[in-house]
Amino acid sequence: MPSLPPKPCKAPGCAALVSSGSMCEQHAKVRRKQADEHRGNATQRGYGYRWQQTSKGYLRSHPQCQCNECQKDPIQAPAAEVVDHIIPHRVDEALKSGDPSRIAKSWALFWDYNNWQAMTKACHDRKTAAEDGGFTGRPGAG
Repeated sequence: MPSLPPKPCKAPGCAALVSSGSMCEQHAKVRRKQADEHRGNATQRGYGYRWQQTSKGYLRSHPQCQCNECQKDPIQAPAAEVVDHIIPHRVDEALKSGDPSRIAKSWALFWDYNNWQAMTKACHDRKTAAEDGGFTGRPGAG
C-alpha cells in the first residue's frame, strides 16, 4: 500500500515536512511540554507516592484489563498496567476552582475504590481521549 506524501508541519513558519502526525518532532515536543506544564505534574494531580502504592496493590488484585472491550472475552483479557478512574475525578480542576465542596467531592471520587478499574495503557489512553475530546483537552475544546 503506498504511503501518503509528506505534508508541511502545522507550526507557523515551519518548513519541515512530516509523514505522520501534524507537526514535526521539534514542534510536537514543544506542544507536549506546554500541555504538561498546563496540567501540572503527577503529584499535583494527585498521583503521588500514596496513589502509586495503592494502585500497585489494586493491580495485584485485578491483574487483567477490566475495560468493556476486553471483558467481552475475560479469559483472553490482557494484563492490566494502570488503574483508571471510571468516573473522572477532575481533582486538578477542583483545586483550581478553590471551591472546598468541589475539592472534597473530587478527592472522594479519586479515592473511591468502587470507581477504579484495571486497564492496559492502550485501553486507558483510548478511554481518556474519548472523555477529554482527544488529547487536546475537554470535549469541544480545540
